[in-house]
Amino acid sequence: MALLITKDCICCDICVPECPNEAITLGRKVCEIDVNKCTECVGHYEEPQCKQVCPMDCIVNHPDFVETSLQLMEKFIRLSESKA
Repeated sequence: MALLITKDCICCDICVPECPNEAITLGRKVCEIDVNKCTECVGHYEEPQCKQVCPMDCIVNHPDFVETSLQLMEKFIRLSESKA
C-alpha cells in the first residue's frame, strides 16, 4: 500500500531525499506522497526509508491505497522501466 503523511508533519523535508522513487514532495503545510510512485521502498530497501528518518513518526499506511507486496513490486518495475 502507499504511504500517507499525516497532519502531524512539520515539513522538515528530511524524508524527501530519502525516497528512491521521488514520490515525496513539499506540500503547503505537510510533505505529500504521490501514491502512484510510492512502493514503500519495495525493490530498493526492506523498510520504507521515509518512515525510518521521520522525526515526527507521522508516516502511516494509506487507508485508500491498499496494495500487496506483489503489486508494489510490479509498480517498482513499471517505475524503473519508465526511468530507463
